[in-house]
Amino acid sequence: MKRILQFKLLVFILPLLLLHFSSCNVLNPNIMLYAEKDYAFDVLANDTTMAKEYQLAPNSIFEFRLFANDGFKLIDIITVGNGTSNNTNATLRQGFEYTIDINGKTRLPIIGEEVLGGLTTREAENLLEKRYSDFYVKPFVILKTINKRVTVYNGEPGQAKVIALQNNNTTLLEVLALAGGISANGKAFNIKLIRKAIDNNKPAKVYKLDLSKIDLGLKQGATVVQANDIIYVEPRRQIASKILREIAPVLSITTTLITFFYLFARLP
Repeated sequence: MKRILQFKLLVFILPLLLLHFSSCNVLNPNIMLYAEKDYAFDVLANDTTMAKEYQLAPNSIFEFRLFANDGFKLIDIITVGNGTSNNTNATLRQGFEYTIDINGKTRLPIIGEEVLGGLTTREAENLLEKRYSDFYVKPFVILKTINKRVTVYNGEPGQAKVIALQNNNTTLLEVLALAGGISANGKAFNIKLIRKAIDNNKPAKVYKLDLSKIDLGLKQGATVVQANDIIYVEPRRQIASKILREIAPVLSITTTLITFFYLFARLP
């Protein structure tokens, strides 16, 4: 009689367990950007395209100021074509803002469309100084990007941050510090740096970084981040605690049922 009851109990409980585990993922469902073991990461050390300085990128908004005579006189480019002097002294006027489109291009006064995406700030300034030299004597250009930001997942669920970059050449270690560092649940040896290509027709590059060891960590941590980079610190898989948390209700029900059937079997 007892064996029959035990068999019935097993038949009753087993489907409940299977239904429960099939409806939820107990193995850390919060983990993002999972890479298979054979995933081909881009190699940071061998990537000759990796910029050592900050580069202008699509959707960058930059402040543009133009001077003549090697910076002696600020040019009021708003007055161009209005019948006023091109060299108006507008010392109180702030720089004008322009946006780089998804193709890396922007449109500027007088010279029209220019490709600035992928250039460093200094390279862009030199290019524009050359282009404006057809219209002004010794032009001097100042560019300042005003919307540089990266996204950081520091390994702690619910703690992602969007970090605004104040400096052009901000390193990976500096960005992680601004985000509060790597959390206690984060893997310092498994950090993904995801970087979108300037050319939208090319796939994003994914680098796997290891900051757990001092020599390699200092070298890779000195990587200059770019606008719209995604830095993802993989969290530790807390499998045991997750399983216990998920199956606790089932164990409670199971224990109650076993107790009930045990007491029922002892009835005369």
